[in-house]
Amino acid sequence: MTVNRPAVVALRALASLFPVAAFAAPLVVCTDASPEGFDVVRYNTLTTTNASADVLMNRLVNYDTALGKVVPSLAASWRAGADGLSLTFTLRPDVSFHSTPWFKPSRKLNADDVVFSFQRMLAPAHPWYKTSPSGYPHAKSFQLDKLIKSVTKVDEHTVRFELSKPDATLLSTLSMGFASIYPAEYAAQLLKAGTPELLNTQPVGSGPFVFQSFAKDSNVRYRANPDYFAGKVPSERLVYAITPDSSVRMQKLKAGECQIVVGPKPQDVQALLGDKSVKVVATPAFMTAFVAFNSQKKPFDDVRVRQAINLAFDKAAYRQIVFGPSATLAVGPFPPSTLGYRQLADYPHDLKRARSLMKEAGLERGFDTAIWVRPSGSVLNPNPKAGAELLQSDLAKLGIRAEIRVLEWGELVKRGKAGEHEMLFMGWAGDNGDADNFLTPQFSCAAVQSGTNFARYCHPKLDSLITDARLLSDPKSRALRYGKAQQIIKEQALWLPLVHPVAQALTSRNVSGYTVSPFGRQDFSRVVVR
Repeated sequence: MTVNRPAVVALRALASLFPVAAFAAPLVVCTDASPEGFDVVRYNTLTTTNASADVLMNRLVNYDTALGKVVPSLAASWRAGADGLSLTFTLRPDVSFHSTPWFKPSRKLNADDVVFSFQRMLAPAHPWYKTSPSGYPHAKSFQLDKLIKSVTKVDEHTVRFELSKPDATLLSTLSMGFASIYPAEYAAQLLKAGTPELLNTQPVGSGPFVFQSFAKDSNVRYRANPDYFAGKVPSERLVYAITPDSSVRMQKLKAGECQIVVGPKPQDVQALLGDKSVKVVATPAFMTAFVAFNSQKKPFDDVRVRQAINLAFDKAAYRQIVFGPSATLAVGPFPPSTLGYRQLADYPHDLKRARSLMKEAGLERGFDTAIWVRPSGSVLNPNPKAGAELLQSDLAKLGIRAEIRVLEWGELVKRGKAGEHEMLFMGWAGDNGDADNFLTPQFSCAAVQSGTNFARYCHPKLDSLITDARLLSDPKSRALRYGKAQQIIKEQALWLPLVHPVAQALTSRNVSGYTVSPFGRQDFSRVVVR
């Protein structure tokens, strides 16, 4: 065999410039929708959290699903004041922020970064406060601006939260994506340049992956963070391949174009159970799928109308057609495993009673309305079209003429938070095991203002039960209030609760280290593709 030595030398020189890892195939994850942006504090959807907080950022603490408790992250330790009115965090000294073409950090994480990350959400006088067009929905719905009196730097690696009152849920709330820590240096750079909006398109964090690029409805690209404090991740590159059509996601998995599929249709999962080239990863989800009634719009301001729809809808048929065996019927706002869950009788499927309520409301001839739904499937709504058509059909039996309106996911959430909907297919995933993680953002009065309360319902007694429970450290006392809150939510029929799903994902056989979170969060930092 003849060897072209100059060519070999050239190839060796090229190889020295580009290490083998640079040519390694990326970990490709087929996802179902585009994120709304990457400045996670401005948003409240899992899609955006998964693309930003989960891969790019870290919080002071994490919630460990296996242990069922809060564990250290950026904070190595913390202590609560004896009176419950302070939380003091000691930060890790070895955390580096990402180095990117748009930002080069000059120092490691310190208390200034924590102070900035919270003050921008909580202090109206802060120069960053007004830079978010959509406000700060989670911070607002949890009323952190009223709870947290101050966030102060004690020293370089110590930060103290002073509270206006004790709060049993705050520590676990700080594990949520919106509580991610940003580099204050980068924020100052953007503000000085007059370009604060770039925080949403050129994000910087301290997480396992570094942002590279985003093409809406196509892909998000990341590279591994070589300085990650928890250790370099196995995958040199990560790609979110945005693929709204579930069947196309399946085809890409079979063709080897992606190694992980999130949010598959339950029917697709069942069809692949015998396929040796695919692995099914699943866990019961801490989630609830529901239809929200906008109680600020007629005739949904009438509890009899909301109750009638709960009675008319064949929920068992919905579960069978849309979810199959991968979900349990929901009666209330959160799963039965939650502290304070009260076993309430569900509305029976009773058309006669439903029609009677419609007559009492003066609507025996029905009315015109709209059902809002997303175009693509997800864990909480794997077949939006089928679900909306089932509801439309059952509403017709009450004389209700419902138009199905399909809105792109980001637009659906934006307009739903603005209260433009009548009926809205939606879902909520808790970020920890606490009932407050459902009740405060979905049913508090503050959440009507922030937009996460899709029922648009402010009830003084309900709001008081939710707020009072957060002040209590005794689990039994909190559970008692949560039970009463569930009773009001059910009697007022604020939702049409649908199901608690099983969270499922599909992976190639050569993938290891991937687990499904019951909270819908994503962790690719330990995923290995062989």
